[in-house]
Amino acid sequence: MRFMELSKNYKVLVRYDGSRYGGWQKQTKSPTTIQGKIEAVLEKMCGCPIEIAGSGRTDAGVHANGQVFHFKAAVSLQPDEIQNYLNRYLPEDIAVLSVETAPERFHSRLSAKGKRYVYRIWRSEIPPVFERKYVCNLRKLMPEEKEILPNVAAMKTAAKLLLGTHDFKGFTSLKKTKKSTVRTITALIIEERGPEIVITFEGDGFLYHMIRIIVGTLLEVGFGKRSAQSISQVLENGIREQAGFLAPPEGLCLDAVYYE
Repeated sequence: MRFMELSKNYKVLVRYDGSRYGGWQKQTKSPTTIQGKIEAVLEKMCGCPIEIAGSGRTDAGVHANGQVFHFKAAVSLQPDEIQNYLNRYLPEDIAVLSVETAPERFHSRLSAKGKRYVYRIWRSEIPPVFERKYVCNLRKLMPEEKEILPNVAAMKTAAKLLLGTHDFKGFTSLKKTKKSTVRTITALIIEERGPEIVITFEGDGFLYHMIRIIVGTLLEVGFGKRSAQSISQVLENGIREQAGFLAPPEGLCLDAVYYE
């Protein structure tokens, strides 16, 4: 591999099925991560260690349709050749959608202006045979419920209370953090699509487990286990235990990351 004198900054768009991975971030406890797999292939391509930085961390079992990462390297390959190399050697459940050179100061996380996540809920009694790895199956999640048809109208009423800028301390699993827990949700759309309920989140950023806790809370509203107004109480007091349960990871997908 011929090396150039100066390294370049590369912006990469990637899609993955997170079912068999311990999440995005490389870690010692879980040897199988998305970041680890990609860095191993890039190291083989470049002939030296390469560290990539993602736009954010996805948990174990969470998927991505539009994750973004960047890395710096001095290689003679063109962006399309890097893309082809990665797709040739990465596992079949990870696909690189595009590679492009980016400005030197571009950072996949720090340059991001917003994100879109989608959470899919399966409400049919018929098991989701082909979609089982990508939806939250209500019958499996709530076997004690006689009917698994939540009140979507009540969920929509509760969702409106989450729009705007709030301190979402009560909707994160982080027990202690020095960083701000204030975030802005610009869109929270709940749609009924056949056997599915699809919830789309858009905002400037999301805390650890924030979306999955919000989904669990909305489902509790839908099943009459709490009132819609309880949302306001959790936002006001910031107590995690007063919010809903943590929804399963398989229903969640990072759909897009926004940049200027």
